Amino acid sequence: MPIPEVTVTRADMPTMYPSFRYDDAPAAIDWLVRAFGFKRHAVYPNPDGTIAHAELSLGRGMIMLGSTKADFMGMKSPRTLGAVTGGLYVVIDDVDAHCARATAAGAIIVRPLTDQSYGGRDYSCRDLEGNLWSFGTYVPEPTPVSTPG
Repeated sequence: MPIPEVTVTRADMPTMYPSFRYDDAPAAIDWLVRAFGFKRHAVYPNPDGTIAHAELSLGRGMIMLGSTKADFMGMKSPRTLGAVTGGLYVVIDDVDAHCARATAAGAIIVRPLTDQSYGGRDYSCRDLEGNLWSFGTYVPEPTPVSTPG
């Protein structure tokens, strides 16, 4: 019996892809894989060893990243800025094991594992260049999109 073909439609794909810039993007990629469990989906290096574009997946989600550079986007590493301007929340099934893995890889824990009053368990940390990441079991319930009229 032939195996049915699986068709992936745009409706099956994530609709948000957070993006980051790192001063040392090759090291960041290796660290994100080791510390957080990301998988390399695509990595496009420049001839000088910097990263033009990379895609890392975790579960059904994906991030994009590249090396810092002077361009129209003006994105900098938090290490360069001395500040964080945003963060990312990632849903994880076993947040305790994930926290232990991240800690072992050198993540700076800024909020320890916490049971939240609204449900879920989570923690927050910084990566090797200072980006803020939160990992937890809480999944917000989507609300239906309403259309005017």
